[in-house]
Amino acid sequence: MQHSVFFIEGDGIGPEIWKAARPVLDAALDKAYGGNHQVDWQELLAGEKALRETGELLPAATLEALKSAALAIKGPLGTPVGKGFRSLNVTLRQTLDLYACIRPIRYFPGIASPLKHPEYVDMVIFRENTEDLYLGIEYKSGSPEAKKLLAFLRDSMGVAVSQEAGIGLKPMTEKGTKRLVRKAIAFARDRGRGSVTLMHKGNIMKFTEGAFREWGYEVAREEFAAVCCTEDAPEAGKVVVKDRIADALFQEVLLHPRDYSVIATPNLNGDYISDALAAQVGGLGMAPGVNMSDSLAFFEATHGTAPAIAGKDKANPCSFILSAAMMFEHMGLPEAAAMIHRAVNKVLADKTVTGDLAGQMENAVTVGCERFAELLGEALG
Repeated sequence: MQHSVFFIEGDGIGPEIWKAARPVLDAALDKAYGGNHQVDWQELLAGEKALRETGELLPAATLEALKSAALAIKGPLGTPVGKGFRSLNVTLRQTLDLYACIRPIRYFPGIASPLKHPEYVDMVIFRENTEDLYLGIEYKSGSPEAKKLLAFLRDSMGVAVSQEAGIGLKPMTEKGTKRLVRKAIAFARDRGRGSVTLMHKGNIMKFTEGAFREWGYEVAREEFAAVCCTEDAPEAGKVVVKDRIADALFQEVLLHPRDYSVIATPNLNGDYISDALAAQVGGLGMAPGVNMSDSLAFFEATHGTAPAIAGKDKANPCSFILSAAMMFEHMGLPEAAAMIHRAVNKVLADKTVTGDLAGQMENAVTVGCERFAELLGEALG
């Protein structure tokens, strides 16, 4: 069977991790299914390569192809800080309604960790992807738009804010929250995971993040009553839905990681907690992810473009490769995914790894991106 998958190389280290990863992915499918399943990789342009070839960072043809697609995967895309164009990643998520960013975080044996028991880290983050501060409604300090909004807040709402402030808005909706929490609870139910934790800062932001908490509990109570319970009234065999204040949860996942399985959270909180958890188990180079709408699953390496090492054969391709393993599971090809995970475990155990991982291991041998991927390919089986 031929499976069509769109891919975007990405910026910075994107082209080299894609070049290194693709033979591993094709080999895993071939070995797992004897050639009966293959991927037809179809390239789409975005980012620096698109700008060179089309004059646009995100060509209309790319968006049109993705609007009717079921599967895609990409490398990292660049985003300037404080100037220039808005994030391509955010644009893709909002344009394609990729409302759920799903990032599994688990420990790979052999990697040093700041935790005493990193093997207890096995969590899946469901991050709302289209609302919150990432909606991008903000105005520069001193701009006409900021002055108008600040004057309205002062004169019509009685809110005292410095008229020199830059200002941003944080929209969060019942619809956006409930579809995210619905997907998280369904995942926990289907995968036999024991709990879903609603992460929020509702003690301070009562009508946005506090509402996220309330809407989340409503979904559990009204749509999943047969399979869910609350922390206050636990029932054997049911998914426990609970909530934690965001700052407290950062402490909890360090001290008691076994108590947390699935975490559902608004956009900004999810950005922070997923990166913090990745740091506990080897860093973003080992962190896969997917952004999902109701029709498209768009898998991605979750790290940045790493321009300082781009083109130097130093990048770790594992985030991309593990994201592809997630994709194979989503496609109903779990044997290929399992084969990739076994290969990663074997190569890590042999301690011949890229520099980011070698720095976290004793007596490790450092190899480049291309050689590391070759070792993963050799370890398939």
